Amino acid sequence: MALSGSIFRFAGSFNSVVMAASGLPVIGSFIRGHIAPITYTGRKSGRTITLPVGYRLSGDTVKIAVAMPDQKTWWRNFLGDGAPMSIQLEKERTGHAVAHRDDRGRVEVVLKLAPA
Repeated sequence: MALSGSIFRFAGSFNSVVMAASGLPVIGSFIRGHIAPITYTGRKSGRTITLPVGYRLSGDTVKIAVAMPDQKTWWRNFLGDGAPMSIQLEKERTGHAVAHRDDRGRVEVVLKLAPA
């Protein structure tokens, strides 16, 4: 259990550093091309949550591969019918996200963006 707690503390610190670095002139544009903050409302808590994720953008679809999904819970908000999500790209974009787990246990959240 101690290792798990350490991972979560590290992840929180890492997320803070990444988000701060995304505003830097040189490295920021590189970071923003691969990592962006998403915002959603927790199904159970009702809280608004923002966290950085790695993403791939193709047209109006954003794909988010969830690393170590069994150690994370945020993506479970998008199981089944999914839920609204926003992502900060060149500007804030909103859409509907659905999470899928494949037969190998990998999780991907697919965000279909609303028209700009």
